[in-house]
Amino acid sequence: MQFATFKLQSRMIRKTTSGPIRDKERTKLKLLSAVGSILKKDGFTGLNVSNVAKKANVHRKLIYDYFGGMENLVKEYLNSKDYFKVSLSQVDEIIEASKEDFGRQMAYTLLENQFDSLMENDEMRRIINWGLSENLKPLVELNQERERLGEEFFSRITDDYFKDKDKNFRAIEGILVGAIYYITLQAKMSGETMCGIDVNTMEGKLEIKKALKQIVEWAYA
Repeated sequence: MQFATFKLQSRMIRKTTSGPIRDKERTKLKLLSAVGSILKKDGFTGLNVSNVAKKANVHRKLIYDYFGGMENLVKEYLNSKDYFKVSLSQVDEIIEASKEDFGRQMAYTLLENQFDSLMENDEMRRIINWGLSENLKPLVELNQERERLGEEFFSRITDDYFKDKDKNFRAIEGILVGAIYYITLQAKMSGETMCGIDVNTMEGKLEIKKALKQIVEWAYA
């Protein structure tokens, strides 16, 4: 009886862990993982149907069957790995939390989080570098999604605060975001210092963060 029960349980386990739907999801995850592995090792130039299928150890036809093509596969990968992406409910929470000080603290927090994310995550740096090098539709759409949060923040919080002042806060934030991109990419991809500051050290990171905060404080002063 116990042996029969064990066989029945085994069949139930196999039934719930296999089948067309679960096999499809496992294959999709393998393909998404393959995109990340190739991106980290070879950069965006190594991403093509043959390389991804080979890395995932599946037939290249499945990329078209499950994603409709390489572009949609890349798009799904990017959406799953964009650490700056937030939901609509999170946007409302960010806006509400920013009203008391007109976005002063949040402006810095968003910059600090972006700096930390790019310093810590190789895939995210590769995606940013890829976006700067290729005019690919999924990359353009990803950037537009990031801009959505910024537009909400500016239009609902900071635009009104700075409208009668002689500082363009959108331009200031844009310059700081661009600086973060360049500093983090250079530090991690070439290991070089920036103006004598080694951003790969804790001391260097703290100096960059301190400067970001000082600039935001200057803007609001």
